Amino acid sequence: MPSSVEVKGFEAGKKMKGVMGQYFMELMGPEASGRKIAWCTSVGPAELLRALGFEVYFPENHGAMLGASRMATDLIPLANARGFSPDICSYLTSDVGSYLKGESPFNKMKLPGPPKADVLVFNTNQCRDVKDWFGFYAREWNVPCIGVHTPRAIGEVNDIIIEAVAKQIEALVEPLEKISGNKLDMDKLAQVTELSRKCTELWKAVLETAANVPSPITFFDDTIQMGPAVVLRGTQEAVDYYEILLAELEQRIADGVGAVDDEKYRIYWEGMPIWGKLKNLAVQFIELQAAVVASTYCNSWIFDDLDPDKPFEGMARAYSKIYICRSDEPKEAYMERMIEKFKIDGVLYHNAKTCPNNSNSRYDMPQRFGARTGKPFVVIDGDLNDLRLYSEEQTRTNIEAFIEQLSQG
Repeated sequence: MPSSVEVKGFEAGKKMKGVMGQYFMELMGPEASGRKIAWCTSVGPAELLRALGFEVYFPENHGAMLGASRMATDLIPLANARGFSPDICSYLTSDVGSYLKGESPFNKMKLPGPPKADVLVFNTNQCRDVKDWFGFYAREWNVPCIGVHTPRAIGEVNDIIIEAVAKQIEALVEPLEKISGNKLDMDKLAQVTELSRKCTELWKAVLETAANVPSPITFFDDTIQMGPAVVLRGTQEAVDYYEILLAELEQRIADGVGAVDDEKYRIYWEGMPIWGKLKNLAVQFIELQAAVVASTYCNSWIFDDLDPDKPFEGMARAYSKIYICRSDEPKEAYMERMIEKFKIDGVLYHNAKTCPNNSNSRYDMPQRFGARTGKPFVVIDGDLNDLRLYSEEQTRTNIEAFIEQLSQG
């Protein structure tokens, strides 16, 4: 029987559809600018690419769209047949499957699909899969694939790491100048970096409104609202959008409006979203009077260290400090701060089967962290895109039992 519970929308959401729609139109629609197109990993050097005059496309955004539209499960086998293992990133396999079949959620927007790249630029701070993903298209289209190899499992982000990564980013300038036909203007790079930093500050402020009780926004809202922070950072449009959203959230707080009516429990989501089940999960938590108020995933686009005066060093520091490429000690210290700030009652870990790099439940972290903080936890098995790896019934039961545990705490 369908639930009578509704997820509360945002007035700003209408504005976001326009902002995101315009971005896609300029990349692949009749309004396309004709400028060179750079594909960029979501935590790659987008500021440098924008400063050089590229249109910047982020295929992980397309991967999330394939998951949310539930197209991914039918497309992944095409990539598997091509030689990509079912065990690797389902963003990669669903995106490659989409390319091989010529079907995309963009088609419903009357757009042809992802634009062909003139260059593909990666940063392995997330995982090695992004390089392999981009390498496929580089071979298909015979275009350059270049990027940055960031260390993994970083403890302290020290000067040695920053210098090494900054030099790699700087080394991209010459080949990118040749491809774009433009010389890098350092003033332009500083301007773009400053806009990125403003976007970051506003996005952080948006997420931190959830520290309020009741929270005016949840993780499930965040996964949608983060779109401009991912694909439009470095632009005025992203800054303008988050100013509007933040004002709406502050008004909700002033009016005492929570995203979850009669909020009783506050949850931290650790790991990737389950894109094809966002609404189902949002509704279940509302029914349980539980608000998922914070996550590591959505905070991955907060880049406090971007520095217009030292853009290469700032990018290196910002993109090496993100949670996904850190060792367990800084990860746990970060989560401990989040749990205190957001007044968390319990932690949900999503073990995403095809995303080992952003699943932190596999090496006893939940047990260690739970023992140290006294916070109950639950681990749910699933995936970011491949719903064949997700059990609706088992997840629903596990979440119900988890909330029941919190109610007795």
